[in-house]
Amino acid sequence: MGSKLSQDERIAKMTFASVYPHYVAKVEKKGRTKEELHEVIRWLTGFSEEDLQRMIEEQATFEEFFGRAKLHPNAHLITGVICGYRIEEIENPLTRQVRYLDKLVDELAKGKAMEKILRAG
Repeated sequence: MGSKLSQDERIAKMTFASVYPHYVAKVEKKGRTKEELHEVIRWLTGFSEEDLQRMIEEQATFEEFFGRAKLHPNAHLITGVICGYRIEEIENPLTRQVRYLDKLVDELAKGKAMEKILRAG
């Protein structure tokens, strides 16, 4: 029942708005700000603050969210393990993109310097 395909489908249908409050809580609990979270999301997706707000209000699924995003050219530099999966080995492009976002939020919450999170070199 817990096949890989159904997990990818489940992630695709999940709304960004349903996960967003968890991202905020995670970073704020560790002393980071919602503004820093938005900076990380904007870096990855190319969204403006208004775009991000619209995605939340429209209850966009992750499929819609990343379908409208212009992924940063350095997004492929986001590597490592998140949720038990090595990001660079995830075959489904959408699932990989969602895990990119999860990893950036995780790094922010762990106190990593913003220039390292944003893969500035």
